[in-house]
Order: sequence, then structure tokens, then C-alpha cells
Amino acid sequence: MPTRVVPDGEGGEGDRNPLGRYEGERNERGERHGQGKALLPNGDMYVGSYCKGLRHGKGIYVFRNGARYDGDWRCGLKYGVGTFWYPDGTRYEGDWKRDTKYGFGVYHYVNNDVYEGSWKKNLRHGMGTYLYSATGTQFMGTWIKGRMQGPGKLIHPRHHFHGFWELNQPFGRGCFTFENHCMQHGHYIHIRDPNYDETQEESESLAAVGVSPEKATQSANETAEGIEPGKDSLLTNPSVTEKPLPLKKGIIALWRARYITAYNPDLLPPEPEPLQEEASQQSLDDKCEEDGHWPESEQYLTHEECEGEYHREQSQEEEYFEDHIDSLSGDSASREETI
Repeated sequence: MPTRVVPDGEGGEGDRNPLGRYEGERNERGERHGQGKALLPNGDMYVGSYCKGLRHGKGIYVFRNGARYDGDWRCGLKYGVGTFWYPDGTRYEGDWKRDTKYGFGVYHYVNNDVYEGSWKKNLRHGMGTYLYSATGTQFMGTWIKGRMQGPGKLIHPRHHFHGFWELNQPFGRGCFTFENHCMQHGHYIHIRDPNYDETQEESESLAAVGVSPEKATQSANETAEGIEPGKDSLLTNPSVTEKPLPLKKGIIALWRARYITAYNPDLLPPEPEPLQEEASQQSLDDKCEEDGHWPESEQYLTHEECEGEYHREQSQEEEYFEDHIDSLSGDSASREETI
């Protein structure tokens, strides 16, 4: 079994600490083994299965800050399928691996936005769909380290945009398709936002603490999950999580229209495809090699799902119709649109 260093914010189940209390089964060596209920020294509570002293199997972990995880554990880590409720009402339901969101999952934000798709080391990564609740717009495409990056499409109520993204903004060639069966072809360029002003105060405040906005956001997320930065923090353990790709500041995506044609699916950009990546984290054994029967889990705790959600936030270009568009004849028109 791999060595597990438990962070202060999620653990502290040692029997030597008189402030903690455990009720449940043990093995011949006196280790917590089977079903049990633990009140931890830091005020957290865990109810569920143990194996040789570590949380293993099904269990519910309730943090003193109001957060809650209900799902699978392996060797003391969130691993398998589970749901995490954050104190602000944000909710993640899906796959976990070594205490991180990893695999397929659905994230419900406090503003009712929803992301459904692939995750890797706590970041949106791979194929995924993001629903903007306020407008009903959907982005369907590729994500790289938390950012829209590569081929994708924006689905608006009355028109769609097919193209490519770079760091959350459309970039390069693309086309709009409309309800009247026509297509507008063109490309996005990135220009400097004349109204953007990175104040000296902002720059000095970030430099003073030596932390980027992305790292500050990640630190806040860790704190919500009960992990204390500076100990066994995700921030100080890059093998556990990754940083999101840095965004470009003060940049506007500007659409430059070129042609309008009748709808032709052959002129659409390539559809996004799943990323081809090898697993980067070693799997943990899901079996507990210990004799004895494990009884069914008791329902020590109950909870209700939170409705409100919380938004924490948060190129690839292909010449896909160059040969086609140059051969088109007849009148053409163009108009500028923004998404």
C-alpha cells in the first residue's frame, strides 16, 4: 500500500489524540477496519468503511466548514465516483482519482451554469459542454487545462458558430450558420482592448504576495475542500493537480467576415475529438486484503442537495475550407457579428 501523508484539513484520525473519537470495527491489530464513525480532532466527521486504518470503500466525509463528500475512497483518498458539495452550494458529481476530479463529471455552479465533460487533476480537460444559464448558450468542444482550446462550437438560440478557440476566446477561421440555411465565413483576430487598464495597484498587490490570480483561485478551492495550503496542499504538490493555462489579459476577439454561402456541411470546420492521452496517475488497489465480512453501510448521515451553484472561475487553426471558398463564384456579402 502506498505511503499516505494526510493533510491537516482532511484527516487527523490518530487514536492518540484525545480530542478525536472513533466508534466502529477494528481488525486484530487494532486498526480501524470495517464500518465506523469518526469525529476528528479538527471538527470534521467521517462515516463509512475503513481498511487497515484508512478510509476505503463507501463513506461520507463532512467538513467543519460545511462542505461534504459522499462517495468512494481508496487508501484514504477520494477515488472512484462521488459527489462533493462546497459550502457555497457549488456541486461536483463524477469521477475522482487520488483526491482530484479526474475522468467524467458534472459541475453545477452557483449561477446555475453547468459543465459536463472530462476532467484531469481538478481542471476541465478533454471533451466537454458548458451551459451558460443566463443566455441559454452552450459551448461544445475541447478543453485543455481548464481553458477552451481547439475546435468547438457555440450554440446560440437562433444561430451557431463553428470554429477554433485559444485560451477561452475564438481565434482563426470559422463560420456562422443561421436558421435561413446560409453560412457566413470569416475569421477571428485578437486585438488589444482600448479600455483595458491593468492598474499599477493591481500589479503591485500581486507582486507583493508573489502569487498569480489563477493560483489564488486554486488556493481558495483547496480551502473549500478542507485542505490547508502549505501542508500537503495541492498547490505544493504538482503531481496531484495542475495549474490552468494563463489567460491573455486585455484582448478582444474581433470577427472579420469574408463570404456568405448557402449551407454546406462540407464547409464546416472539423468536429472536436477526444484527446488521446495516456493515464498519468498510477491506480490504487480497490480491494482490501483482510479477512472478515464487511456489513452494509449504515445511514448515519442524511443531506439535501443544494440548488444554488457557484462559478469559480473560472490555437488551433485549420484551413478547412480554403480550397472550397476560393472556387465559389457569384455575389458575396459580409457582415460583422459578435458572439
